[in-house]
Amino acid sequence: MIDLPYSLVIEATDDPTFFGFFSPDLEGFTGTGHSVEDCLYQAKWGMEEHVTLLETESLPIPSRTLHPTVLIQNTQPAGSVS
Repeated sequence: MIDLPYSLVIEATDDPTFFGFFSPDLEGFTGTGHSVEDCLYQAKWGMEEHVTLLETESLPIPSRTLHPTVLIQNTQPAGSVS
């Protein structure tokens, strides 16, 4: 089971040893990893740290996502529009 409090998008890049990730539910949360598994690990701990930082700065904290999803996709080329 993947235990994340928020949804996560992992993006593959042209470099097969580099992935980026972000949460559409947690504004400002991004990171990188060397594999999908590394991104999941980094995201789990990074989300906790991000929420702690929001608390420390007295910024709004989004509610945990009831059914978070993980989406793995290719990154959008610069300048492209969905």
